Amino acid sequence: MKKSSNKIQLFENAPIAEAVAKLSVPMIFSSLVMVLYNMADTYFVGMLNNPVENAAVSLAAPVLLAFNAVNNLFGVGTSSMMSRAMGRKDYDTVSKSSAFGFYCSLICGIAFGLLCAVLNRPLLLLIGADATTSAATHGYMMWTVYFGAAPSILNVVLAYLVRSEGASMHASIGTMSGCFLNIILDPFFILPWGLNMGAAGAGLATFLSNCAACLYFFVLLYVKRGDTFVCIDPRKFCLRRDIVREVCGVGIPASIQNLLNVTGMTILNNFTAAYGADAVAAMGITYKIYMVPMQVAMGFSQGVMPLVSYTFASGDRARMKKAILFSVKIIVPVLAAVSIIYYAGAEPLIGLFMKNQTIIMYGSAYLRGFCLGITFLGIDFLAVGVFQALGFGQYALIFAVVRKIVLEIPALFLLNYFFPPYGIAYAQFAAELILSVCAVIILRRIFRKYGNAPWNIY
Repeated sequence: MKKSSNKIQLFENAPIAEAVAKLSVPMIFSSLVMVLYNMADTYFVGMLNNPVENAAVSLAAPVLLAFNAVNNLFGVGTSSMMSRAMGRKDYDTVSKSSAFGFYCSLICGIAFGLLCAVLNRPLLLLIGADATTSAATHGYMMWTVYFGAAPSILNVVLAYLVRSEGASMHASIGTMSGCFLNIILDPFFILPWGLNMGAAGAGLATFLSNCAACLYFFVLLYVKRGDTFVCIDPRKFCLRRDIVREVCGVGIPASIQNLLNVTGMTILNNFTAAYGADAVAAMGITYKIYMVPMQVAMGFSQGVMPLVSYTFASGDRARMKKAILFSVKIIVPVLAAVSIIYYAGAEPLIGLFMKNQTIIMYGSAYLRGFCLGITFLGIDFLAVGVFQALGFGQYALIFAVVRKIVLEIPALFLLNYFFPPYGIAYAQFAAELILSVCAVIILRRIFRKYGNAPWNIY
């Protein structure tokens, strides 16, 4: 079959380092560009030197993170299903799975935006907006959530579907095109010399950039319609029991994981809000900086997923194990180096965004707490990526529940009580340290059960 030959070559025969690089490097770059585009909102809004406008972007972050619940349900779940079906050479299931993921994500995106618009007032209260920040937060969310949920979700899910068959570069180009457009539009919409819309302008730029990214993927799928398994033909959409079960079996735990992340971030924002708008703005800036290594770790783990899924389903378990171990050897030293840089350079990093000494004081303390967990976060993300790739959604769900409900959220309450106002920044480190130990233990069990190659990958 012509359209599968290059993809099979990458998954089955390319050297491990080459295959991991081709799948993960574009994903990492697109993840970093996404961080830049997220930072662009904070950076250009910060140029207004108005903590209220900056706090609006920070307060809306949990709602935007909630998009990932849908992204992961139909993006991670469908891409895992597609890659495993490719490994079994079941190409009809690959196409039908992609149609299922596409149309379900479209419907959910529209419903999400409408629901948030209808529940606007209680939603603003829930995320910590008060009389000072609610108007600016509403302006930002109008474009990013009420109108923007569908294109935001759809462009991420389309990238997952394209990446599932090994076309990581095309997936990344689509994502990055929207991100670069957002960065270009931000200053024009936000700053006084442009439309002077403040946080609302940042939201409008985000909405337009996500629409542009969706358009790229639609054009790509039309041009490559004879050379791709990704299908958005409504005639291929079906509720076939095995497709629904497999997609949801991986996607629902991934979705719950992100909903718990939103819960944790909402609690974090509410604790931070008690210390004033400067503290909220500082936490928002800190989290944007922290997102750089976090997205590298996530991009790397998600990038290697199609290779792990394919080799597992095809029966080449030795190659699967080599890919996982090679990934560990790459990601851990990189994230350890980033942790050291962040800890040493916390003040100047925060100062890049706002020249407010109070915000720099809060932000540098927060960043030093967050950066301690970066290396362990990379191990945990890689482990969860492996669970999702193999279709072991139950392991991913256990990790999500333990991370937030058992470890991080209780730690937030305890550390905020005993070590205010900076203790909250160390809750994630405590959780990720324990989880990384659990991740190593579970991965070893998977290797013993499914592996058939020695531990040395060379």
